[in-house]
Amino acid sequence: MSKKTNFFWASYADLMTSLFFIMLVLFVLTIAMMKRQQKTTVEQLKRIVEIQNSVKELDSRYFYYQDEYKRFSLKEQIQFAAKSSVIPVNNEAYLLEVGKNIESLIKRLKTKYSNQNIKYMIIIEGMASNFVYSKNDELSYLRALSLYKLWQKNNIYFDPAFCELQIAGSGVRGVGRHTGNKEYKNQQFLIQIIPKIGKIEN
Repeated sequence: MSKKTNFFWASYADLMTSLFFIMLVLFVLTIAMMKRQQKTTVEQLKRIVEIQNSVKELDSRYFYYQDEYKRFSLKEQIQFAAKSSVIPVNNEAYLLEVGKNIESLIKRLKTKYSNQNIKYMIIIEGMASNFVYSKNDELSYLRALSLYKLWQKNNIYFDPAFCELQIAGSGVRGVGRHTGNKEYKNQQFLIQIIPKIGKIEN
Protein backbone atom coordinates (compact mmCIF):
# COMPACT_ATOMS: atom_id res chain seq x y z
CA MET A 1 0.00 0.00 0.00
CA SER A 2 1.42 3.38 -0.99
CA LYS A 3 2.14 6.25 1.41
CA LYS A 4 -0.63 8.31 -0.17
CA THR A 5 -3.14 5.55 0.57
CA ASN A 6 -1.93 5.23 4.18
CA PHE A 7 -2.18 9.02 4.62
CA PHE A 8 -5.74 9.03 3.26
CA TRP A 9 -6.97 6.35 5.67
CA ALA A 10 -5.19 7.97 8.61
CA SER A 11 -6.80 11.33 7.79
CA TYR A 12 -10.18 9.65 7.28
CA ALA A 13 -9.92 7.93 10.68
CA ASP A 14 -9.01 11.26 12.35
CA LEU A 15 -11.98 12.93 10.65
CA MET A 16 -14.38 10.21 11.79
CA THR A 17 -13.01 10.41 15.34
CA SER A 18 -13.44 14.18 15.36
CA LEU A 19 -17.00 13.88 14.02
CA PHE A 20 -17.79 11.27 16.68
CA PHE A 21 -16.66 13.59 19.48
CA ILE A 22 -18.56 16.52 17.95
CA MET A 23 -21.72 14.42 17.77
CA LEU A 24 -21.16 13.21 21.34
CA VAL A 25 -20.79 16.77 22.62
CA LEU A 26 -23.90 17.88 20.71
CA PHE A 27 -25.84 14.92 22.11
CA VAL A 28 -24.83 15.75 25.69
CA LEU A 29 -25.70 19.43 25.19
CA THR A 30 -29.09 18.51 23.68
CA ILE A 31 -29.94 16.23 26.63
CA ALA A 32 -28.89 18.94 29.08
CA MET A 33 -30.99 21.57 27.31
CA MET A 34 -34.02 19.25 27.18
CA LYS A 35 -33.78 18.53 30.91
CA ARG A 36 -33.47 22.24 31.65
CA GLN A 37 -36.48 23.00 29.43
CA GLN A 38 -38.48 20.25 31.10
CA LYS A 39 -37.65 21.64 34.54
CA THR A 40 -38.65 25.14 33.41
CA THR A 41 -41.93 23.85 31.96
CA VAL A 42 -42.80 22.00 35.18
CA GLU A 43 -42.00 25.06 37.29
CA GLN A 44 -44.09 27.30 35.03
CA LEU A 45 -47.01 24.84 35.20
CA LYS A 46 -46.84 24.85 39.01
CA ARG A 47 -46.81 28.65 38.92
CA ILE A 48 -49.85 28.78 36.65
CA VAL A 49 -51.78 26.40 38.94
CA GLU A 50 -50.77 28.52 41.93
CA ILE A 51 -52.02 31.68 40.21
CA GLN A 52 -55.29 30.03 39.20
CA ASN A 53 -55.86 28.80 42.75
CA SER A 54 -55.01 32.18 44.28
CA VAL A 55 -58.51 33.50 43.52
CA LYS A 56 -59.90 30.84 45.87
CA GLU A 57 -58.57 32.89 48.78
CA LEU A 58 -61.86 34.78 48.92
CA ASP A 59 -63.45 34.84 52.36
CA SER A 60 -65.55 31.72 52.92
CA ARG A 61 -67.99 33.79 54.98
CA TYR A 62 -69.22 35.32 51.72
CA PHE A 63 -68.33 32.87 48.96
CA TYR A 64 -68.29 29.21 48.17
CA TYR A 65 -66.56 27.71 45.16
CA GLN A 66 -68.52 25.50 42.76
CA ASP A 67 -65.77 23.30 41.43
CA GLU A 68 -68.00 21.62 38.83
CA TYR A 69 -68.65 25.02 37.23
CA LYS A 70 -65.29 26.66 38.13
CA ARG A 71 -66.99 29.70 39.62
CA PHE A 72 -67.85 31.42 42.88
CA SER A 73 -71.33 31.73 44.27
CA LEU A 74 -72.47 33.99 47.05
CA LYS A 75 -73.40 32.25 50.26
CA GLU A 76 -76.31 34.57 50.77
CA GLN A 77 -79.10 34.26 48.25
CA ILE A 78 -79.70 37.66 46.64
CA GLN A 79 -83.30 37.48 45.59
CA PHE A 80 -84.54 40.13 43.20
CA ALA A 81 -88.24 40.75 42.85
CA ALA A 82 -89.72 39.52 39.59
CA LYS A 83 -88.89 41.82 36.63
CA SER A 84 -86.83 44.07 38.94
CA SER A 85 -83.14 44.98 38.97
CA VAL A 86 -83.30 46.81 42.32
CA ILE A 87 -81.08 45.21 44.97
CA PRO A 88 -83.14 44.52 48.11
CA VAL A 89 -82.14 46.95 50.88
CA ASN A 90 -81.55 44.13 53.36
CA ASN A 91 -78.84 42.69 51.04
CA GLU A 92 -76.85 45.88 50.52
CA ALA A 93 -74.59 45.61 53.61
CA TYR A 94 -73.70 42.01 52.71
CA LEU A 95 -72.92 42.93 49.10
CA LEU A 96 -70.68 45.78 50.24
CA GLU A 97 -68.69 43.30 52.33
CA VAL A 98 -68.48 41.05 49.27
CA GLY A 99 -67.09 43.93 47.20
CA LYS A 100 -64.57 44.92 49.88
CA ASN A 101 -63.39 41.32 50.13
CA ILE A 102 -62.81 41.08 46.37
CA GLU A 103 -61.08 44.48 46.38
CA SER A 104 -58.78 43.33 49.18
CA LEU A 105 -57.95 40.08 47.38
CA ILE A 106 -57.11 41.89 44.13
CA LYS A 107 -54.80 44.29 46.00
CA ARG A 108 -52.99 41.36 47.65
CA LEU A 109 -52.58 39.57 44.32
CA LYS A 110 -51.32 42.75 42.67
CA THR A 111 -48.56 42.97 45.29
CA LYS A 112 -47.83 39.24 45.29
CA TYR A 113 -47.44 39.00 41.51
CA SER A 114 -46.10 42.48 40.86
CA ASN A 115 -43.16 41.09 38.85
CA GLN A 116 -45.33 38.85 36.67
CA ASN A 117 -47.38 39.60 33.57
CA ILE A 118 -50.70 38.75 35.21
CA LYS A 119 -54.02 40.53 35.21
CA TYR A 120 -57.44 39.56 36.49
CA MET A 121 -60.93 39.76 35.07
CA ILE A 122 -63.95 40.15 37.36
CA ILE A 123 -67.26 39.27 35.75
CA ILE A 124 -70.51 40.24 37.43
CA GLU A 125 -73.08 38.03 35.72
CA GLY A 126 -76.75 38.84 36.17
CA MET A 127 -79.34 36.09 35.77
CA ALA A 128 -83.10 35.88 35.29
CA SER A 129 -85.72 33.26 36.01
CA ASN A 130 -87.25 31.45 33.08
CA PHE A 131 -90.71 32.92 33.37
CA VAL A 132 -92.58 34.56 30.51
CA TYR A 133 -90.88 37.93 30.09
CA SER A 134 -89.56 39.35 26.83
CA LYS A 135 -86.73 41.39 28.38
CA ASN A 136 -84.92 38.80 30.48
CA ASP A 137 -81.59 39.49 28.74
CA GLU A 138 -81.77 43.22 29.48
CA LEU A 139 -83.03 42.54 33.00
CA SER A 140 -80.16 40.19 33.85
CA TYR A 141 -77.64 42.80 32.66
CA LEU A 142 -79.32 45.51 34.75
CA ARG A 143 -79.10 43.28 37.83
CA ALA A 144 -75.34 42.99 37.37
CA LEU A 145 -75.10 46.71 36.72
CA SER A 146 -76.95 47.45 39.95
CA LEU A 147 -74.23 45.66 41.94
CA TYR A 148 -71.48 47.54 40.12
CA LYS A 149 -73.19 50.86 40.86
CA LEU A 150 -73.59 49.92 44.53
CA TRP A 151 -69.84 49.23 44.77
CA GLN A 152 -68.98 52.36 42.82
CA LYS A 153 -71.20 54.50 45.07
CA ASN A 154 -69.37 53.17 48.13
CA ASN A 155 -65.84 53.67 46.74
CA ILE A 156 -65.04 50.02 46.11
CA TYR A 157 -62.40 50.30 43.42
CA PHE A 158 -60.56 47.88 41.13
CA ASP A 159 -57.40 49.19 39.49
CA PRO A 160 -58.08 48.97 35.71
CA ALA A 161 -54.34 48.62 35.06
CA PHE A 162 -54.43 45.26 36.87
CA CYS A 163 -58.06 44.23 36.91
CA GLU A 164 -60.69 44.31 34.16
CA LEU A 165 -64.29 44.42 35.38
CA GLN A 166 -67.04 43.22 33.05
CA ILE A 167 -70.78 43.49 33.55
CA ALA A 168 -72.77 40.78 31.82
CA GLY A 169 -76.25 39.31 31.65
CA SER A 170 -76.87 35.66 30.80
CA GLY A 171 -80.63 35.94 30.77
CA VAL A 172 -82.14 32.49 31.21
CA ARG A 173 -79.06 30.68 29.87
CA GLY A 174 -75.98 29.31 31.59
CA VAL A 175 -74.98 26.26 33.64
CA GLY A 176 -75.85 25.32 37.20
CA ARG A 177 -79.25 26.98 37.13
CA HIS A 178 -82.09 26.20 39.51
CA THR A 179 -84.97 24.32 37.96
CA GLY A 180 -88.53 23.32 38.73
CA ASN A 181 -90.12 24.95 41.78
CA LYS A 182 -86.78 26.65 42.52
CA GLU A 183 -86.68 28.52 39.21
CA TYR A 184 -87.30 31.82 41.01
CA LYS A 185 -83.86 31.51 42.65
CA ASN A 186 -82.28 32.38 39.29
CA GLN A 187 -83.27 36.01 39.90
CA GLN A 188 -79.74 36.73 41.13
CA PHE A 189 -76.17 37.21 39.93
CA LEU A 190 -72.85 35.38 39.99
CA ILE A 191 -69.31 36.67 40.38
CA GLN A 192 -66.39 35.16 38.48
CA ILE A 193 -62.71 36.03 38.94
CA ILE A 194 -60.46 34.84 36.11
CA PRO A 195 -56.65 35.15 35.95
CA LYS A 196 -55.29 36.40 32.61
CA ILE A 197 -51.80 34.94 32.53
CA GLY A 198 -49.11 36.27 30.22
CA LYS A 199 -45.47 35.18 30.18
CA ILE A 200 -44.48 33.43 33.42
CA GLU A 201 -41.03 34.17 34.78
CA ASN A 202 -39.31 31.70 37.11
